[in-house]
Amino acid sequence: MTSSPVERGDASAGLQGVGLAFGRAVVSQFRGPMLLALLLPFLVALVGAVVLIWLFWTPLTEWLQGTLFSLPLMGQIDGMLVAIGIASLKLWLIPVVATLILLPLSGILGLVVAAVLIMPLVLRNLEQNDYPGLQRRGRNATVASVWNAVWVTTLFVLGWLLTMPLWLLPPLAVLLPIAWWAFAFTRMLRLDAMIEHASPEERRILMARHNRGFWGLGLICSLLNLLPPAWFLLPVFSALLFSHFALEALRRLRSETTP
Repeated sequence: MTSSPVERGDASAGLQGVGLAFGRAVVSQFRGPMLLALLLPFLVALVGAVVLIWLFWTPLTEWLQGTLFSLPLMGQIDGMLVAIGIASLKLWLIPVVATLILLPLSGILGLVVAAVLIMPLVLRNLEQNDYPGLQRRGRNATVASVWNAVWVTTLFVLGWLLTMPLWLLPPLAVLLPIAWWAFAFTRMLRLDAMIEHASPEERRILMARHNRGFWGLGLICSLLNLLPPAWFLLPVFSALLFSHFALEALRRLRSETTP
């Protein structure tokens, strides 16, 4: 009995390729074009943060104060804290919650820019320097990329907001942001990393064969996202990381069928 292309691939190949992709991404990040590419998603995220704060900070904080402190439990906790000499929840809880809502929105804007606008630059650079001769067989790349960015962003924003009440449980306050950012990086970038070079059939095989590897990359990016200094580098570096992983996997896939 012959096995399918997916079954013929080493099941652990995706995980084994993560380290290789990471090392190559570090080298590629220090090339001139990739250093310049850092500016666009960072500026978009920065401008997005300023605009979001300017437009929504006051109405959001007023809504949060009216909603949260209308709950009897919040009023009781606030009264207890004031009674023992601790600052009122109203002084710090509302700004913290508002920041936790608005800051990820600017971050996801930077990731969208990296996926839709920066990824083609990344792929062109890697094609010239690291994967010469890797034929482009993708179709409708721009449409597919934009649609993917829209639905991933929508689900991320809704999921982030709807699960925020669960942050009151200490482990979930750490685990949920990591999980949602891992989802955003993985689902946003794995398609864009291969959309221009892989045919629809090749994409299906690569996603099935290297699913764990793609999610491993997403988790790495999500953990790096916990470090504020990494925010400047991460949109472009994550695009390089996923691109190296996907293009190397595609090259290996095609070598299996080349006589």
